[in-house]
Amino acid sequence: MDDPAEWDAAYARGERSLGTAVIGLAFHWPPADASPRILKGMRLADHGRRGFAFTAAGHAARLNGAVTPELYAALRTEGHRGFAETAIDDTLTFVPFRDLPPWFKWRKVASRVEDKAQVWRLRCAYAVEDIRKAVRNPRRCDWSAGAATAPPARSTASRTPSAPST
Repeated sequence: MDDPAEWDAAYARGERSLGTAVIGLAFHWPPADASPRILKGMRLADHGRRGFAFTAAGHAARLNGAVTPELYAALRTEGHRGFAETAIDDTLTFVPFRDLPPWFKWRKVASRVEDKAQVWRLRCAYAVEDIRKAVRNPRRCDWSAGAATAPPARSTASRTPSAPST
């Protein structure tokens, strides 16, 4: 179903393929034409079919670099969790920052800060893990990763006793 009128008729009949059909609308129609149907899909009772509508909203953002104010409002209402998480992430990625409404701008900045904090946390965790390995067994530590400088290599040559001093 790639025609909005056909989708509306199927919606009136309560067909089960509405969820996947709304994705087809997002692919083939501009957001202004597909948006009312995507919004109807977001209000379906069946959770599985509702998920497809949020996917369609994300695809609309990807393909067109914009979504309608109604879709922005529906995504904001759902919040950055559950069904809307991927659609909001797609919107933040593919719609230019200057075109985003204030809540989405805030969400994009907050998302970047959360990502950077996660990177720092992981770097610290990996550094602590490398230090822990080095302290527990310095001979088996993987020094090639650049976590620290390698200990001096031990000579395998036999030591010759030095001459006694007189």
